[in-house]
Amino acid sequence: MKIMKKLALTVGALALPLVSFAALGNVDQLVTDIGNIVNKIIPILFALALLVFFWGLVRYIFTGPEKKAEARSLMIWGVVILFVMASVWGLVHFLGAALGVEQTSAPAVKPLIPR
Repeated sequence: MKIMKKLALTVGALALPLVSFAALGNVDQLVTDIGNIVNKIIPILFALALLVFFWGLVRYIFTGPEKKAEARSLMIWGVVILFVMASVWGLVHFLGAALGVEQTSAPAVKPLIPR
């Protein structure tokens, strides 16, 4: 049984480059598509975080004193989420500019594949 496992691992390890090189033509398109999806999702997440903050604000204003702590917590979480998302976004752009990486939706480095 150990011999079969070793044989399967060896054949799999030797066949992996063939399988991966066969699919590398689509990797560039896949990375570009994922980047485009992420670029479309980020503004939606910012809007949701802002909506959470304003929902907490509305609940704080229009509810009684027993619900104010819950509404305050909702507002704080909305601000924290906005701060974290904006900080990560700013850090990514700052590091990209510092390292000289071009800020585009396409990947900056494309794999070179001999044909």
